[in-house]
Amino acid sequence: MKYTPAPTETPAGKKPRPKAGKVVGRKTVPPGEIRIIGGLYKRTKLPVPSKPGLRPTPDRVRETLFNWLGQDLTGWRCIDVFAGTGALGFEAASRGAADVVLCEQDPALVLQLKAVQARLKADMCRIERGDGLSILKRTAPASLQLVLLDPPFESTAFESTLQAAAKAIGPTGVVYLEAPKAWSDEELLPLGLKVHRSGKAGAVHFHLLAGLGAPAA
Repeated sequence: MKYTPAPTETPAGKKPRPKAGKVVGRKTVPPGEIRIIGGLYKRTKLPVPSKPGLRPTPDRVRETLFNWLGQDLTGWRCIDVFAGTGALGFEAASRGAADVVLCEQDPALVLQLKAVQARLKADMCRIERGDGLSILKRTAPASLQLVLLDPPFESTAFESTLQAAAKAIGPTGVVYLEAPKAWSDEELLPLGLKVHRSGKAGAVHFHLLAGLGAPAA
């Protein structure tokens, strides 16, 4: 006689717990972890705690970004202004960046970033607790090759952050931006930037921006 397991019952009054990564209504349940997708630390897992507004850059968007950048960032100086899980900053370090500053205000996320840094022995990374925009503004002008910007979508500081990023990059430096809308050259011109490349994944618009003096694409 074939054994048929009884269906799992949910206790009365309790809703089934959603699976990681599943969309429930309009809210996406965090996947619990993401992975670094290339370079020295490829396949390293980064934990994704359930926190309001925490929205790690999807794998395919990160893959597109680093294809745009050319994969090899040897010697680059970078800053991840809204680090969160550190997905962008650690990806840059994994591809050879010489100096990566990861900025985060949330104390629990800062501890998590430091734990990942220690596990990877990523001495090229520095974790800075505090307001990322303030840290970016203190960066020496024209000293960076890459500024990574993935601010909360409800942020009101997009313009000031982009303006600070434009001052921080050197002549061949670039700024990566994620936003809830597409930014045009007309909007970016007063901030000292122009669109080099852009794309869209779901509700996320992502851009690679260059300074106004950069060579044409």
